[in-house]
Amino acid sequence: MAEVHQLIIRHGIEAARSRAMTKHERVLVEAAYRVLAEDAEKIGFTYSGFALTSLPHKPQKETVWRREGHNVVLLVESGRDRSGTPVGLPYGSYARFILLFLQSEAVRTGSREIELGRSMRVWLGTMGLSIGGTTYRMVGEQARRISACRLQFFTDRDGKELMRHGGFVDGSISMAGVSGNQPGLWQDRVLLNEEFYRALREHPVPVSESALRAIGPRSMAIDIYIWLAYRLHAVRRDVEVGWPALYSQFGSGFQLIRKFRSHFIECLELAVASYPDARVSIGEHGLVLRHSRPAIPKL
Repeated sequence: MAEVHQLIIRHGIEAARSRAMTKHERVLVEAAYRVLAEDAEKIGFTYSGFALTSLPHKPQKETVWRREGHNVVLLVESGRDRSGTPVGLPYGSYARFILLFLQSEAVRTGSREIELGRSMRVWLGTMGLSIGGTTYRMVGEQARRISACRLQFFTDRDGKELMRHGGFVDGSISMAGVSGNQPGLWQDRVLLNEEFYRALREHPVPVSESALRAIGPRSMAIDIYIWLAYRLHAVRRDVEVGWPALYSQFGSGFQLIRKFRSHFIECLELAVASYPDARVSIGEHGLVLRHSRPAIPKL
């Protein structure tokens, strides 16, 4: 499956499907085909800090989350409800897609005031998230956690604080209501936190919405894709990123690096299937990054 894009281009999708022997290989083929088949590229955006650090993949008992990336440290603190009870940290693919929508709209419109209404529901559906009943309530819960939390970014070199009074939004992201299995609409508008919006405008990372759609609700693969989109076009010589560094950035929820490694490689393969021009390989001590065309070819 290493040459899945060339296989599809030269021999067609049916030939590629016939050679996929496992469920994982079939997922890779479909992701690669979806990206190659897109006629028009739509650009999304995220803050560069999230290309170097990440939110949790699973629910956390702790109320403070710390993650290290290349020269960057992220701290996220859970907000509290009116009784003083922590509402919890945002986590998983739903939280990531909500934030990707908000950031992309902010950069596209040049405004920190984002229109929600029906548009976020439709966008989440195009990204492969089910939008009915229980699942939509789960999306609403992640929106609540995003609204309440506080975040800070520090540079790893000298401890300088990059984002001091950060949050994601001023106010809250909420739905008008959910009745039975029918999801409600989001409120009309939400305002991004001013400091978060400033950081996003100064350091945006362009990503392909086709790639995100191909990856679907797989939080680690989303993180790896965004990281590759940020780093690959900027490296000028081969760079090997060791397993300890990869574990520090992506390995939340794994007790052992060797268990993390096997899961990381699967997610990496999906991220690369969704980024046809990515040039990466598994080296002796980690992942080797090679200069690649940008994830968005127009750049």
